[in-house]
Amino acid sequence: MLTSSLEIDFLDVNSGEKSGDAIAFRYGDFSNAATQKVVVIDGGTLDSGQRLVTMIKEVYNTTKVDLVICTHPDGDHASGLREILNELTVGELWLHKPWDHSEHIHDLFDDGRITPDSLDERLREAYDFAHQLEIIATEKGVAIREPFAGREFDNGVIRVLGPTIDYYRELIPDFTKSPEAAKSLMEKAYSGIKKAIAWIRETIEGELLDESGVTSAENNSSAVVMLMFQEHRYLFTGDAGIEGLKKVIEYASSEQIDLKNLKFLQVPHHGSKRNVSPTVLNEIKCLTAYISAAKDSEKHPSRKVINALTRRKSEVYSTEGKNLLYSINGIGRIGYGPITAHPFYNEVQE
Repeated sequence: MLTSSLEIDFLDVNSGEKSGDAIAFRYGDFSNAATQKVVVIDGGTLDSGQRLVTMIKEVYNTTKVDLVICTHPDGDHASGLREILNELTVGELWLHKPWDHSEHIHDLFDDGRITPDSLDERLREAYDFAHQLEIIATEKGVAIREPFAGREFDNGVIRVLGPTIDYYRELIPDFTKSPEAAKSLMEKAYSGIKKAIAWIRETIEGELLDESGVTSAENNSSAVVMLMFQEHRYLFTGDAGIEGLKKVIEYASSEQIDLKNLKFLQVPHHGSKRNVSPTVLNEIKCLTAYISAAKDSEKHPSRKVINALTRRKSEVYSTEGKNLLYSINGIGRIGYGPITAHPFYNEVQE
């Protein structure tokens, strides 16, 4: 009888204070590489991409990745995936290509001189890491598909819950690297001098996380992907924000998909307080939550987010200098041991 197993790996992205995502998982019968499926979701930096390649070869015991997903074109997610495509055999790449939507959206830009062709070229240049993935995949004959709501892999074992293609096209003109004359409001708001972290008290009864969080259009364009394993749901959110996640909740409800009883959640954008809210976390609930966050980051993960998840009965873990493994019927790993969930914090970043 075949043993059905699942292993989810979150590799620590060593980039100082800047966080990144490098996630891989496999499911199926691990006794033979032919009877397992291997999926990579984002690759972090060049270094974490190389470490993903090594882990897949040495731990997953294969040189084949069935599916690679680039959730969005930011460098801390897309850069390391070049190593996966160059060093391993990839079956399929899920990648948003904003330049392919130029014909549909060029009239949404303020600059009337922008044509579909010029927009196409400028978006390819602006999102070079993602464009490089397209080039490598095309050269290697890897099928490229855009991860919009409804796309499936392995007969629905993996399914995209957002964004829809219409919502994605609405977001492109607001991408921070889109060819507009001025910086976006988000870019202006969070550029400049680094501010000192202020700490305030929070109680279990008094939730300080609120609905005011705003993130970039690129983050909200993140592919949100659900894995079904042994009738349980596992959700990977990239860097999606409150607006994007609310649309995911709407889509899931329309498809009669329950997100209030998740087995596992990848918390978006390194546990940022700008990406989730009480109303979102009331609709997306999980038993276990993993966060990719840099060891030296002062703002990631936000303790407000950790407390909000803990308040909703989630066990919360973060990388912060270590690799994380979530396993069901998996194979023992040398060098891995038990980890301690975050406690409820009485002091949080303001």
